[in-house]
Amino acid sequence: MEFGSVKHFLKGKTILVTGATGFLGKIFVEKILRVQPDVKKLYLLLRTSIPCSATERMHNEIFGKDLFKVLREQLGGDFVSFISDKVIAVAGDVSSENLGIRDVNLRKEMLKEIDIVLHSAASTKFDERFDVAMRINTMGAFNVVNFAKNCTKIEILLHVSTAYVCGETEGLILEESFQMGQTLNGFSKLDIDFEKKLIEQKLSELQTHNSKEETITSMMRNFGLERAKEHGWPNTYVFTKAMGEMLMGHTKENLPVVILRPTIVTSTYKEPFPGWIEGVRTIDSFAIAYGKRKLTRFPGVINAVIDVMPADMVVNAIIVAMVANANQCYDNIYHVGSSKRNPLRYMNLLDYGYKYFTEKPYMDKDGKPIKVGRVTFLDMASFQRYMFIHFLLPLKGLKLLNTIFCQYFQKMYLDNNRKIQIAMRLVNLYRPYLFFSGVFDDMNMEELRMAAMEGGVEMDLFYFDPKMIDWEDYFINIHVPGIVKYLFK
Repeated sequence: MEFGSVKHFLKGKTILVTGATGFLGKIFVEKILRVQPDVKKLYLLLRTSIPCSATERMHNEIFGKDLFKVLREQLGGDFVSFISDKVIAVAGDVSSENLGIRDVNLRKEMLKEIDIVLHSAASTKFDERFDVAMRINTMGAFNVVNFAKNCTKIEILLHVSTAYVCGETEGLILEESFQMGQTLNGFSKLDIDFEKKLIEQKLSELQTHNSKEETITSMMRNFGLERAKEHGWPNTYVFTKAMGEMLMGHTKENLPVVILRPTIVTSTYKEPFPGWIEGVRTIDSFAIAYGKRKLTRFPGVINAVIDVMPADMVVNAIIVAMVANANQCYDNIYHVGSSKRNPLRYMNLLDYGYKYFTEKPYMDKDGKPIKVGRVTFLDMASFQRYMFIHFLLPLKGLKLLNTIFCQYFQKMYLDNNRKIQIAMRLVNLYRPYLFFSGVFDDMNMEELRMAAMEGGVEMDLFYFDPKMIDWEDYFINIHVPGIVKYLFK
């Protein structure tokens, strides 16, 4: 790896960003514009077929956010003209050929100008419809590779995946690429074309029966989970992301491609300011429920490691990995996480939450402070017993009574049945992560850090070492206040 100034590398570059309205995509755009205003151009691919709608989305969903307040202050009255000069909203869709860019002249211009591609567009729902997740996460990766191969000046394509493509693997998880057709259980060979045909058949079957859209959505969600588990993945999200990685590796030819796999991404550590977050993530939903005293029991292993990484560090790792791998044709995979070098444990996380909400309680709708208590941990056996006693037994009792007092209990039983179905669905979706026992190796990422430090990279600007994080300070003074400010409603 050869380095130098990252700011110098970015100067005069033209960058295509997919997923720019997403959490990491926004932070990447802000970072580039703030630290290197002499970047030539940013093309932001936004999902729509209408150019004016793309521009509107860009201003509302990206530059209208608090995230850009530092850049706004720096530029003052020149902010709008600067954005107009540097950034172009492109109407398109990663799930379509040529990225759905209908403006032929614009597409030709992009193919001649683009130096760097950041592909971060994804559907992150664990139980997304299988057809939707396949289009975005799998075929989207394939379409981005084909587009990048036609860019005459391309230096690097960086694909943002997820560390959890490993499924429920235990122990040390290496930074290894997938082989085409690989499964996690080894029971069968994965054929992506066959999966696509199954989707078409399922949709055709549902449409033949004139199924309602609500029914189609439910069936396609269940179908995705079924196919994921068939091959060893716990949900549709990581299954389709893994297939996207396979297609990229199989079709990239001589295109320089890097795959970066973040763990759980949390609020910004330092830049552009501490604590900015958008969208409720897994651990944030627990923090919100706990602060409102709706979480008294927590399924998981109290000493288990939970791997989190602040969003600005993930973006810095993305940028430095781009520089290191530009014009190289190696298959580099990077885990961006903390579990190996600075492990955080569930018991620490809950201690921080207790300390914060005891000192700064959330107020209820009447303006009274909500008092939180210690959370009881449930291991797998205790959790299953709890679910049985508190949900399944009452349901059985209601069902029995329903035979005697049919009309009176009918609605009560249906309502509770729906609740248990929802509860069990959430349990099945999150169980692989609540009881996850893997540690993500980051040897490639550590080598990147060492080479960057020795090579003259501005590490004060592009920091991404998890060892620099004091978890107690981060959660109590940065992350939880950020959740309260941006996510509590």
